[in-house]
Amino acid sequence: MGNRSAPAKGTEPEWFTSATPWIAALAVLCASTALAGVIEGDLWLVRIGVVIVAITVTGAFLRATRLTPPLVAIAQVFVLLCLLTALHTRSGIFLFIPGPEALGDLGDVLADSVAQVQTGVPPVHATPAIQALVVLAIGLVAVLVDTLAVAAAAPAASGLVLLCVFAVPASLADEMLPFWTFVLGAAAFAMLLAVDGQHRHEAWRGRLGSGSASGSGGSATTVASIAMVIALVVGAGVTIVGTVGRLPGNGGGAGKGGIGMSEITSLRGMLNRGRTAEVFYVRGLKEPAYMRASTLDLYVPNKGWERGSPVGGDPANGELPLQAGDPGDGKITRIGIEPRDWRSFWLPTYGAVRRIDTPDDNYRFDSKKGVIYTEKEQEPKSYEIETVLSAPTKQDLRMARIPQNAVDPEYYKVNGVEQEVVDLAKGIVEGATNDFDKAAKLTEFFNGPTSDFKYELKTQGDVTRDALTDFVLRSKVGYCEQYASAMAVMARLVGLPSRVAIGFTAGFAPAEDPERRVISTDDAHAWVEIFFPNHGWMTFDPTPISGGRGVVPPYLRETGPAGEEQPTAETTTESVAPSASASAQASGSPDGEDTPGTLGNATPQDTSKNWIPWALLAAVLLAALVQVLRTSTRTGAWPDGPGDPSSGGSQRDGPNQSRLMASLRRWSGPASVVTWAVVLLLAVAWLSYILMVVVLLLLVAATPAAIRALRRRNRLREVVGLGPRAATAAWSELMAESIDRGAPVPPAETIRAAARRLAREHNLDDAGKDGLRVVIGSIERSWYSANPYSDPALPGALAAVRQSLRQNAPLSLRARLFPKSVLKPAPAPMAETPEREPAGV
Repeated sequence: MGNRSAPAKGTEPEWFTSATPWIAALAVLCASTALAGVIEGDLWLVRIGVVIVAITVTGAFLRATRLTPPLVAIAQVFVLLCLLTALHTRSGIFLFIPGPEALGDLGDVLADSVAQVQTGVPPVHATPAIQALVVLAIGLVAVLVDTLAVAAAAPAASGLVLLCVFAVPASLADEMLPFWTFVLGAAAFAMLLAVDGQHRHEAWRGRLGSGSASGSGGSATTVASIAMVIALVVGAGVTIVGTVGRLPGNGGGAGKGGIGMSEITSLRGMLNRGRTAEVFYVRGLKEPAYMRASTLDLYVPNKGWERGSPVGGDPANGELPLQAGDPGDGKITRIGIEPRDWRSFWLPTYGAVRRIDTPDDNYRFDSKKGVIYTEKEQEPKSYEIETVLSAPTKQDLRMARIPQNAVDPEYYKVNGVEQEVVDLAKGIVEGATNDFDKAAKLTEFFNGPTSDFKYELKTQGDVTRDALTDFVLRSKVGYCEQYASAMAVMARLVGLPSRVAIGFTAGFAPAEDPERRVISTDDAHAWVEIFFPNHGWMTFDPTPISGGRGVVPPYLRETGPAGEEQPTAETTTESVAPSASASAQASGSPDGEDTPGTLGNATPQDTSKNWIPWALLAAVLLAALVQVLRTSTRTGAWPDGPGDPSSGGSQRDGPNQSRLMASLRRWSGPASVVTWAVVLLLAVAWLSYILMVVVLLLLVAATPAAIRALRRRNRLREVVGLGPRAATAAWSELMAESIDRGAPVPPAETIRAAARRLAREHNLDDAGKDGLRVVIGSIERSWYSANPYSDPALPGALAAVRQSLRQNAPLSLRARLFPKSVLKPAPAPMAETPEREPAGV
């Protein structure tokens, strides 16, 4: 009995059925749950699961073909790139193979994700860019862990890499990570240690080759050392990301111009945050106006606008010095500002601010740049400002001539602009007789009724070396940063002193409290300010935004027949003030991915995949039911013998019930495979229909190999069980092995003649021939003996024959993928089969 219960040495699981790759994959997935502390939602975890499975299957299959470990890892990375291409681009070869264009698109997506990581405050929303970054990072971790745990046979060493996965979110999150992530991580590492212990045990018994044992000899020490170095390097490299929106080391102090990150990067971070967060409550603002946080005065070709000269100034408390061009008159408006979710170096203000009252005493005011700042990033307390919001008329600005010495010369500087843009700017303002009309014409070029520019958070089309030229002459698609940058450059080209302002649009007034305005991350904005003597810096916004968030100053409104000012196509925020619920509405992409919200212009949610979660739930329940049925019939939990009294049936019901149980056993395996395949397809379809088609084609291509593996598994289980069909199952498996190797045995031959042909055709060694003799003897005794049970030596003998076949007649990759025993089956020789069936069958 002992021999019947213990499988022989040769029946050890092969590479593609070993538990080690799957335990390693499960460990990576469990460690990935730690990211739940810094990323919202759960779709990213589904994607990670699909990617880990794909990487594990690829590794297991290629190792079964005896491919060298470095090539296996390279193939796994290629599969990862294919998945990223299918999920996040539309430019791949056959939609999923990463060509040069697709790799460029992936680079753009990952660049967006880096900006979001640098500017976001955990937990960040799982935007498509963030999901791409997470899938890439965890996919590479999965490749590394799979290589360490399986190829290097050092599962315990891979725990160092998993520790790095935990270290990143732990360093970024302001709060403790969810406790259950630590439980899952600890359980995953315990499984890796258990696998490592099994490897050691097998090495001690001599069942692993020399050098395969984990933790033995210098090789294991080398592997562990390499893993430690990788974990430390990756951990140190990733955790340089700041925890609340800036990169450490960038804050070099105001005098050095090193305050925080680029304002443009911060703007991108707010616009691409993916979820709406309220940042300010404002009271006392009677008319909509832009809230300025910072200004940029230096244009760098092929890079964009930067802060330029260092910020300076006086302490910002009480009365403030006048800014350039401010005549010192005008109506004073007192505005109260309550920061809600704002941590920055900048303290936003409105208009020409004259006084500020704030409990914080470390802010300074730079009258040249018109900004209030601090040298240390912080969350400010509520503050009040006294400012002048009144704007001059169109005629006043037309009469204001701008002398060259009215403002700092740096606001005129521009270089590195291609001649096409220079000619375009001069052509736009041709015929204008004053500086205001030049500025108005430039604004209308971008957002006028006849303009063909389009507002989007992500540009489209090919991007040339000069992004400015590409934007104004070719793509004409972009968001506020590009519009403001382009117009400010063109303004300087025609002699207008200009700068780019970064801040917020006017927000909205909630219905429950109309005296208050709510400024959110959706209001993050960039616009142009042009200097006019005796009036200061005037706002010109070229961005064609919609949804009522733009503000049109009085001097840009048209004059009606009665001499009254009429709003242009850009309406003010008062005319179309969105509700709080509208501003927080999530947007959806055609693939069901969350897309970054636009400025007050939410994209309608895609409802084409609403059925998938329900279908997926039904498929999972059905697959679980089939699995339970399969397990029950296989373990004998259901009675199937004739007249079994436990079944409550009679002797007459027995044969029918036995046939039913036999049919259930036969079909439960394929039914289980099919139902789980449907579950996989629905899960992938939830992510992307294109990826679903790719997976479906792969499943169809893998079907013959899967059928062969299922038949082999069932036959080997029958042989190991030493039941009445064990001998027949062993013979069928040997015939299938021969057919797969292109050597079918004629059915007219006797079993002994077929055995001699098998040994000769496949060059069996002595151990294989000895095993084949035992198999033939076992088959003959089984068929002719009154006792239907097979020889206890049958499993070991069959394993010896199969091992000899693998060594002396290895299968080609084509034969593994498309086995002939499935595609072109041939009847096995049965000439010596007795007329009667053995008893008990």
